[in-house]
Amino acid sequence: MKVSAFTAICFLILLSTASAQDASRRMTDRPARPAATPPARTNAAETSADYRLAAGDKLRVDVYKDQQLSQSLQIRPDGKITLPLVGDLQAAGRTPIELRDGIAAALKDYIADPVVTVIVLETSPQVVYMMGEVNKPGTLPIAGRLSIVQALAMAGGFTDFANKKDIRVLRKGSTGMQTLHFNYKEALDDSTEPMLLQPGDTVIVR
Repeated sequence: MKVSAFTAICFLILLSTASAQDASRRMTDRPARPAATPPARTNAAETSADYRLAAGDKLRVDVYKDQQLSQSLQIRPDGKITLPLVGDLQAAGRTPIELRDGIAAALKDYIADPVVTVIVLETSPQVVYMMGEVNKPGTLPIAGRLSIVQALAMAGGFTDFANKKDIRVLRKGSTGMQTLHFNYKEALDDSTEPMLLQPGDTVIVR
């Protein structure tokens, strides 16, 4: 009788050990779950302090302690954005700081001392447009500072019929379209730095 009881106990011990080893083996063979990926952060685009906004740029406008007024938006082809309470507001041609101040001024009729932040999330391709009596009309990319003299050189220079004394630059600013005049011959004789172009400028050589 004692021998039978001892045999039964040994059998139960062996059975429980085998079950534990089998469970451990199943846990080891199970493929590991991939680590959870944290949500991507929204990063601001790298822009200089004097960067001028252009149509197509994507912005984040944050109004402190007001989620309804805070918006992620894109500058429309007409250069404007639309915000609650403010309505349409010119953005293209302004720096982010100028746009921030403009939004804050417009909100003062509704909010006492509004705190506004404007972040450039993504910029549209930065180009200028060369038209008229140049050898290579078309678009030119802007990477950093670009003077009108450099742009004319990149466009292949003038044709034989170009008027070098009255080159026009069309520029969309915060107050609308502006027409700037540039005299190439005077610039060659002048020691001052030639006119700097801005993204979206259209240079017309007649």
